[in-house]
Order: sequence, then C-alpha cells, then structure tokens
Amino acid sequence: MKSKIALFMALAVFLNVKLLAQEQGAGRGQNQDETPAFDKVTPEISGVVKAGTKIEIVKYGLRGSDGGVGLPDGSVLVSTNNTVIKVDADGNATTLVENSEQAAGLALDPKGRIIAAQYSGKVSVIYPKGSEELLTDKFDGKPYIRPNDLVLDKKGGIYFTDCYQIGAKQSPEDLPQAVYYIAPANKKVVRVADDVGRPNGITLSPDEKILYVNDWDGAYLVAYDVQPDGSLKNRRNFAHYDLKQKTDHGMVSGADGLCIDNAGHTFATTPAGIQVFDAKGEHLGNIDAPYSRPPQNCGFAGPGKAFLYVMGRGVVFRIQTLGTGVSTRAK
Repeated sequence: MKSKIALFMALAVFLNVKLLAQEQGAGRGQNQDETPAFDKVTPEISGVVKAGTKIEIVKYGLRGSDGGVGLPDGSVLVSTNNTVIKVDADGNATTLVENSEQAAGLALDPKGRIIAAQYSGKVSVIYPKGSEELLTDKFDGKPYIRPNDLVLDKKGGIYFTDCYQIGAKQSPEDLPQAVYYIAPANKKVVRVADDVGRPNGITLSPDEKILYVNDWDGAYLVAYDVQPDGSLKNRRNFAHYDLKQKTDHGMVSGADGLCIDNAGHTFATTPAGIQVFDAKGEHLGNIDAPYSRPPQNCGFAGPGKAFLYVMGRGVVFRIQTLGTGVSTRAK
C-alpha cells in the first residue's frame, strides 16, 4: 500500500512540474518548437492575399523566433535564443547580436540602429556594435515588468509595451501593465496608456495618427489617437478578434505580435492564426500558421516589402501579399 501511495505522489509531482514548465514556456517561443508543414496555402482575403498563395518556409529549427523587421536589402531581423539574426529569402542567417539580453520585439531607426524591447527589463539600442545604449530600465524608480514589443515613429519617439509573462506571479508593488513613450528630444519616458489588459504587440498606422495595441487578455484590438506630443487620446475597441485562447477567466485573444501594411490592414498573430483586419476594423479573415502553436510576430520584408513575414516557435515563414509594408519606416 505504501509503495502505491509513493508511486502516486511521484506521478503527481512529475505532472505538476511538466504543467508548470509548459505554462512558463507559453508565449516565449523557447520551448516545444516543431517542424512546420511545407504544403500550406492561404485562403483568399480580399485586398490582402489571393487564394492558394503558398506559405513559404524560409527557416526553421531556431530556438524561438520573434522580431520581424524588414531591412533595406530585403532580409528580415529575427530575435532568437538570446541573439538577433538577419535572415535572407533563402534562409541564410547572419548573427548580428550575440547577446541580446532576451530581446523580443525589434525596431530599426533611420540611422540603421536596432532597438530592442528586452525581457531583461530594458529598452536599448543593441546594434551596431559600439553604439549600444540603454534607453530606459525604470519608470518612477521601479523596474519594468518585462518589455515586450515596440514601434518607432517618424520623429524618433518609441512606443513600447510592458506586460507579465504568461503565468507569472503578479505583485501590487509592480508597475501596471502599460504602454510607454520615449520622447525623441529629451528621452523622457511617459506612461501613455494603462487601460489594456495585457498589452503586447504594437504598431502605428501608416500616417502615424493612430496607435494600435494587441490585448492578449482581451477580446479587442485597441486603438488610440496619437497627439503631437506623443500622448494618446480616444481609446476605443478597434477590432474584435476570433477568441481561441483559454484562460481561467474565459476565452481571450492570446494576441501576440502586430504589424500593418501600407493600406492600413492590421495583422495580429494569435492562436486563431494571423488575423487580418481592414483600416476600419472589419475582420477580413485568418491565415493558419504552418504548425500547431500560435505564431508570435510579423512584419513586411523582401523585394518592395511585398512579403508578410511571420515568425514563432522557431520558424520563419513568408506570404506574398497584394499590398506592401509601410514604406516610411522599417515596420
């Protein structure tokens, strides 16, 4: 009898450890990566992609994949396994940053510098070598939770999201999950929004008059009007996601990365695939990822920025679209 009880307890401990590991890995892209399918095609999404467009696997086998910033030479920046790499259309990878301090979201400024939202609690310039610069690691004297994603405006200002890792223990002493803005002139950091459940992916409209923020823990893609000083007004529910992410408080979007094309179509990487919305917030359709787990980020790259690049779970894939990425900034 005692041996059966001991066996049962050992099994229970094993299952709890396994579930904890799975929960901690969720949203990070560092665990459980898989080989993608090579025969997937898209549905027709009006004005965005033709039916039957091939989903091209550019690279796989990475340890996690995030980022998604197009470079002038047509390649794309990817954050993976605590590094930042450049991946060309043939899948050839070049390491640009060997220790990115857990870079997730990436941006490229007009000087060609790579700026990263880092899970280590920072937003920094991380490339080229010799130009590294800490931009911020605290607000009101408190460390950030876990900077997740960012977007640069044409003035040189930086919007970034700060949120908890999935399953992380929250503390009332922590900063709220929020969106911040680093002003271009004096580098002052301002909290511009703290009314999104779990702010994640972030992007600007092509004319930079609207800021869009993914709410991982909600049902809506959120939008704000951008003011001349970078502050935000008129928060609104811009678009309703297909909800596929189960939580202990119901179904939510699980929306991670976010990107936009020149026509104002927004693309959100979610458990329902890449959800596509038009400039008015109408849900146009979804594109399934060529693997079972949710994709993590996206951006436009390739010749003429005519390819939607999507990354996540160690995979980089691309889809030729009818439109192109925003021409006035890298993402």
